[in-house]
Amino acid sequence: MSSRITSSLSPSECSPLSLAVLNNQSTDGMDLTSILEKNWDFRVEHKGVRIYSSRVNGSDIHSFKGETELAVSFKKLISLFHDMASYSRWVHKLAEMEVLEKNGIDYVVRQVIDTPWPLQKREMIIRTGLALAGENSIAVTMTGEPDYLPVNSNYHRVRHASGLWVFTPNGHGKVQLTFVMHVDPGSDVPAAVGNAGMFDVPFHSLNNLRTLAMDSSYTPPYPKEIEQHIAIVDDAPDMP
Repeated sequence: MSSRITSSLSPSECSPLSLAVLNNQSTDGMDLTSILEKNWDFRVEHKGVRIYSSRVNGSDIHSFKGETELAVSFKKLISLFHDMASYSRWVHKLAEMEVLEKNGIDYVVRQVIDTPWPLQKREMIIRTGLALAGENSIAVTMTGEPDYLPVNSNYHRVRHASGLWVFTPNGHGKVQLTFVMHVDPGSDVPAAVGNAGMFDVPFHSLNNLRTLAMDSSYTPPYPKEIEQHIAIVDDAPDMP
């Protein structure tokens, strides 16, 4: 059994970052073409997770890309990403998470990431959206909105963050998952330290996500609002 995606997403329905993604334009140093064409430096593969890195113009912090294949349904992955109460079960070092705004398929979320002492925890405010990412792929887009809330002195507010999750059904009940992110943690974190830690984030997040998604007892509800924008069509099984 394989899946095909049909979509009614239009530019007027997409967030500003989604428009940039649809047009293959650079957004904070990353663009869809680089992701899909794999113009990245391969670093390591571990437990079925492949990690790549790429330099970002104007930043000493590299962006990362993690890839893996999951033997789960496309609908379950979409459901998992909308089950924000469960993000602490798979997002690496996530200490706090809250939804600040919901507008159809777009969200604004606040995340707090644990950091080693004596650094302050990193606080990120991210706007997410849904965008087309090719003929049979969907992307969850992420862009930082650091001024959405007043600064809280208990945390270090991350000023620069952007990324993508790209979902591509591969057929036979499998989905290719690509996670791309560029986060500048702040001037108090040396670039060498920030770049060294970039391998932990995609590996542990993807590995944890895979474990949760493949847990048969985990059954998050499918978000009905998604059906207004995309349809997942299951093809008939391949005949022998």
